Formats: sequence, structure tokens, C-alpha cells
Amino acid sequence: MTETLNLSRRGFIIGTGATGLTIGILAACSPSGTEEPDYSNLPPNPEVNAWVHIDHDDTVTVRIARSEMGQGTLTGLAQLVAEELNCDWDKVVTEYPTPGQNLARERVWGSFSTGGSQGIRGSHQYVREGAAAARMMLIEAAANEWGVPASECRAEKSIITHTPSGKTTTFGKVANAAAELAPPLEVPLKDPSEWTIIGQPKKRLDTADKLTGKQVYGTDLKMEGLLNASIMQAPKIGAKLKSFDASAVSGMPGVKNVVQVGDNAVAVVADTWWRAHSALQNLPVEWEGGVDFSTTAFEAELDEGLTSEEAFVGNGGGDLAGAFASADQIVEATYNMPLQNHAPMEPMNATALWTPEKCEVWCPTQNGEAALGAMPAAADLPIEQCEVYKLHLGGGFGRRGMSDYVTQAVLIAKQMPGTPIKLIWSREEDMMHGFFHPTTKGRVRGALDAEGNLTGLHLRISGQSILAALMPFALQEGVDYATFQGLLPAGIDPRLEDQTLKYTFDNFLVDHAMRNPPVRPGFWRGVNSNQNAIYLECAMDEFAHAAGRDPLEFRLAHLKDSPKSQAVLRAVAEKSGWGSNDGKHRGLCAFYSFGAYTAACAEVTVDEDGFLKIDRIVAATDPGTAVNPQQIEAQVEGSFVYGLSAMLYGEITYEDGEVQERNFDTFNSLRIADMPEVETLVMASGGFWGGVGEPTIAVAAPAVLNAIYAATGKRVRQLPIKDQDLRAV
Repeated sequence: MTETLNLSRRGFIIGTGATGLTIGILAACSPSGTEEPDYSNLPPNPEVNAWVHIDHDDTVTVRIARSEMGQGTLTGLAQLVAEELNCDWDKVVTEYPTPGQNLARERVWGSFSTGGSQGIRGSHQYVREGAAAARMMLIEAAANEWGVPASECRAEKSIITHTPSGKTTTFGKVANAAAELAPPLEVPLKDPSEWTIIGQPKKRLDTADKLTGKQVYGTDLKMEGLLNASIMQAPKIGAKLKSFDASAVSGMPGVKNVVQVGDNAVAVVADTWWRAHSALQNLPVEWEGGVDFSTTAFEAELDEGLTSEEAFVGNGGGDLAGAFASADQIVEATYNMPLQNHAPMEPMNATALWTPEKCEVWCPTQNGEAALGAMPAAADLPIEQCEVYKLHLGGGFGRRGMSDYVTQAVLIAKQMPGTPIKLIWSREEDMMHGFFHPTTKGRVRGALDAEGNLTGLHLRISGQSILAALMPFALQEGVDYATFQGLLPAGIDPRLEDQTLKYTFDNFLVDHAMRNPPVRPGFWRGVNSNQNAIYLECAMDEFAHAAGRDPLEFRLAHLKDSPKSQAVLRAVAEKSGWGSNDGKHRGLCAFYSFGAYTAACAEVTVDEDGFLKIDRIVAATDPGTAVNPQQIEAQVEGSFVYGLSAMLYGEITYEDGEVQERNFDTFNSLRIADMPEVETLVMASGGFWGGVGEPTIAVAAPAVLNAIYAATGKRVRQLPIKDQDLRAV
């Protein structure tokens, strides 16, 4: 079994607020050129504080409360800690604390949630303060030992030096004494000009284990006596399990049990997953009830919402009616975003072990505290007798912020006490029972005067609200402000300042006609900024062409109050060769969301048969602070794979209440051969902390759609592109 961390009850909290992340460090390094001493007979040092634990051998273990799912947060957070601790980066490794330990220690690590591009920007302050406090305590311990003022000592690469005398010691040698000191009341942080680790393209700490196969994901987990479970859930929305005949499969090879899971699922437990799954496919099952939902029929509700008189206002100002009444030209377009599946390569899975005294779960999760919170009801145990051990995620994209699969694993394990049960969803179950990116349509109307100026704009969003389904308490007088990501006004709520509209319009309105289908919505990478960028940026392109103006100049004129937006847009235009007479077809996009300024310029080729090739995308991002520039480049490239896959192929459809796309043959993904060349410009201007993984996804699709128009004269407004005729008009 996975060993748990032996953390003391002694806590140290620095500015965690409502969310937090505690980093712990086991550190020590011997001076170079000396033989490593044998510490095996020494007891471990106590932790210096909740962020930092230092043992004798100077290996630095950074404890990360946020989840790693390929985005690089693990390495980035370790860089923040190592910077302020002044430890040896080459000695750094990482480890997850558990949400149970967090609860027992009065949430000393704060939030375990990883989403909304908050992994680093939401925790950088207290992570750095915790490390800086530990450094100060280590220096004070060394100074006390030498009988000198702490102000005469400094730390560098895990070695503390008394500057006047040249005396040195290591973190590991004074860690025990440092743990006895009171934490400092004031913790100054380094000025960015002093950074030597933050801002550097450090190699990821998790790459080697992934390449060698050492990394253990949820589906890899092994333990003594473990059995495997495959689950079948009601295929129709809202249907319930009526009956099943366990005797029909009980004699099949390896089958150990057939159990009901809640009121809408049944699972087979066997010695191997394939035997469990094979038996499940032969199990006679009857379902009852359900909703006969069809995405085709729901189109009518979305269309009705586009012209409804009632809608929630997200942003606006000026005299919109007057602008349209006096317009020389009115341009109107309707765009759509279908339902999308998260479709991570690793399907949902969790391993649970239940006894009357304790329930334990090992799982990949984006929110360890939510996973822990889901356990007591399913286990019928108090939360203090439950624990979650977090594993690396084989993809998340928002899906693993939900804990339905954790609940199922516990319900199965409870029926087989003392036996660890590994539940793995099949690909088909994973496709059918997701929390899908909501479907919306956007109707954009623009008023242009005789000189080609945009005098009025109305963007109506019609469609599903995520918060209404998952977090109705977060609605503000019925308004789901998450629907307006990237389109909101400044000043309405500090929590929404990272999603504000950067264009300036004299007369405009952005509103939302809420139309909720009976489909579970979810936070899909980039969330609502994805479709909002398409609606706004494709419309801006249409307005520019209708006005006879250059799309770059047209955008810049409306970004007059956002120099950072102008900067990233100008950068991609210049780098890509915008305006050059070289026969290439280009499209632009600029968008602000999740606290970052982003832009893209795409180059495409469409042959005479309508075959699309995305040749190149130049992307620019200003997240304020670039913790690891190389990782930002990787994030941009990865987000483009995700966003372009949705634009080209992604679509979940329902008929008679059942999902029709049940594997990658019908829910396709971009292949390596079709991936465009991506050039990323990291333009961190400093002074703020923006996101990376989610804001960058939004600009890829609009830039490509606008480039398709440049190549063909044809506007693509209905997604996905896969079945559309792109031959030039």
C-alpha cells in the first residue's frame, strides 16, 4: 500500500485565506566533493514548518497540494518554493500530502482544487511566504549555534554561510533546531530581479518517471489482494436500474461478485479488469425510466433564446438602440458550440478499500478535498475515518474535478469488506457519462456607420449554465457570470477581474438567455471563454471585412484602453508576417481570460477539394509572471491540440436520451501529422500572475476560422468543421 505522510500536528499558516497550498520540503545536501555520510541510524528531523521539512541528506521534497495532470504545476510550484528557500534545485523531488491530513491540521495546506488555471496564480503568495519563512528559521538556527547575528548569515543552495567568518553548515544539520523556533511574524519576499529559479526553463520533475514507466497512474496501481471492477451505468439520462441476473455470469472465469451500485449502475468484480468487463457485457440488465432528450430537438430552444426578450445582462453601456437605428450597415452572424467531452486518455478510475473502521481511496483527482468529501456518505463512516491518496492524472481538463467515480468505487468496496477494489470505467462509459462542456449559440449584431466604424454591438448567448446545474448557490440574482468569461465589465466582483472585456465599445450589450437541457454540464478546459472568443473574435473579423478595414487595425482601434492586449496582438501579427503579399492566408484573434492576455495568428491552406491544412499558428501570451517559460510553450501547444480538436471534430450528440459518440472513432482528436507548427511568444510583462493552460486555448479556433475565410471567402459559423464544405466560393 501507499505509505502516508507522517506529519506533526504543529501547523504554520501564512495567508491561506479561503484556499491554500502547503508545500513541505525534506532537504539536505552535503557540500560538493565530500563523501555522503550515513544517516540511516538517525531519526528523521521534525518539520521546520508546514511547508518545509528537512531531513539529513539534503534531498528536497516539495509537498504539492495541487494536482499534476500534465500541465506542469508540480514543477512550477516547486520552483517557487526552491526560489525562496534558496535550496539546491538539483536535489528537489515532490510528494502529495493528503486531504485527510489537511483536514486534521485545520486545512493548513488550504485548497486542493486544481482548475481555472489557479494552480500557481492562486497559491504563489503563500507558497513563497512559507518557503521564505523556513529559510529565515534555518538561518536563525545556524546563527544561534554560532552565536552570531542572523543578519550576518545567508543561505544558498541548501548551505548556510556566516559571511564574516566563512563558517558553513547545511540545512539538514540545523533543521532540528530550526523546528523549535517561533515562525517569523514578517516574511519579506525576494524582488523579481533577484530570482534565479523562477522564470527559468527548468526541466520538469515528473518527466523521467513518465518516460521510464516508473510513474504510477490510477490504472497502474497494484496492491495485495486487489480485485478489478467494471461498471455499467444507465445509458439513458435519468434512467434507473430495474434488474440484473447475476447468475448468468457468476460462473465465468475470474468473476468474484456482481453488485448494484447506487440506483443507476451495476458492476462486475473479477480478478482482472478484462474478465470483469467481459462478464459485464454478457450480464442481462433491465433499465427503466429516463428522459428522451435529443440535441437536434434542443436546437429549437437555443434558436428561440437568441431572440428572446428576456435575458440576463452580463455587460453593456451606451445607446445601443440609437446606434442600430442610425447605422449605415448592420452585420449579423450566428455561431454555435456543441457539447464537448473531456475525453482524457486515462478513463475515470479509483481504487477503494473499505473496512468497518476506515475507508481509503487511491485515485487521480483534480480536487482531493472534494474526493474526500464524497466518501463519508458512500462509506457510511465519519470523514475522520476516510482518506484519499492522490495519484498523477492521465489527463483531467476539468472532468476529474467531479467525484462520481470515487463514490462508485467506495460503494462497490463496501460490499466486499477488506478487499481493495480497483474500478476502471470503459472508454464507452467514460464517453457516455461525462460532465460535458455546455452547448451554446451566439448571435452577434454589429452596427457600422458610413466610415466603417463599429457604433453598436449586441452579443446574445443562448444556452446552458454550468453554475445553475452544479453550483446554484453561486448564481447572483439568477445570473451565471461564468457564462460571460472574457466579456465581463471591470469592477463588479474582485473574483471576476480575470475575465473582463478588453475591447472598448461605445454602445453595446452582452446578455444570456439561459436554456438548460437535462445534460450534466462541466468545467471543460477554458470553460466558456472558448465559445465567447469564437463569437466575439469571428464577429470582429466579419465587421472589419464588411467595413472594408484591415482586421488588425480594426481590432487595435477597439483595444485602445488595453495596451497589453495590443502588444500581444501586434506581436503575433508581426511575427507571422501579417499584411505581407506572400500568398498565405491568415486569421487573427485576441482575447483576455483567466488573468492573461493572449493572441494568435493562424495560417491555413484550403485546396480546391476543400481539404483544410492548418500550417502554422503564432501565439503570444502575457501571463504577467512566467514561472517556467518552456512549460508555458508546452502548455500553449497542448491547449491548441485540445482546442483545434474540438473545432475540427468535437461533438457530443444525444438521441432518445443516449450519447451517440462512444469512442474515439466518432469523437476524434487531432493527429500528429495534422498538428500545425506552433511558435509561442512568452511576453510576461510582470506585476501580476495570470493563467496559462486555459486562456491560451481560446484563441486557436477563432484564428483558424478567420484564416479559413481569408483562404476561401467562406464563413464557418457552425462547429465542428468535419462535415462542412470548405471549397472556395
